[in-house]
Amino acid sequence: MKYDETHQYMSECAAEASRVARGVPAARLSDPTHCPGWDVRALVDHWVLYTSHGLEHRALRKQLPDELISRDFAADPQWAKAYADQLERAVAAWADPAVWEGEVDLGPAAMPAAELASMIVKEMAVHGWDVAVATGQEFRVSDDAARFVLDVVERHGDLYRRYEGFAAAVPVPQDAPLFERALGASGRDPRQGAARADH
Repeated sequence: MKYDETHQYMSECAAEASRVARGVPAARLSDPTHCPGWDVRALVDHWVLYTSHGLEHRALRKQLPDELISRDFAADPQWAKAYADQLERAVAAWADPAVWEGEVDLGPAAMPAAELASMIVKEMAVHGWDVAVATGQEFRVSDDAARFVLDVVERHGDLYRRYEGFAAAVPVPQDAPLFERALGASGRDPRQGAARADH
């Protein structure tokens, strides 16, 4: 897939993630989620860290500093706006074609930049769905973006499950909407609005 297509889906999912973030009431941050052991605050902090700050740092070939890793983003009453602003910076960082070349050092290993970007877009979408479901919202993406997310989930599903990132796939009819198929393949049950596991 060409980098500009992936960047298009990155932009689309970032816009939807921003919309969902703005719809999270402060009063629901302590609510439970379908991710075992995670309340909405913990899920939001994970989502914000890796899909906005992490996305930009990967483009710049920088490691995430400890200060960001330990930050409680949701403690800021304006966290949703800050997330939207950071997503804009991250997406802009990937607008440079040169960023998609070569590999990104992940510490113990390295990964092609384009592949890593696609995995973060997947995280943006599936965790966006997690947050949306936990707060009474929907996460909506185009069929093309959903097909992209499904492809990433299917390519890397075994790797995620090896590290307990995904639960076992939830059976979803082959004629179901593409995003529902992606959710099912990642261990989520889109019909019940519940996920069995994912961090």
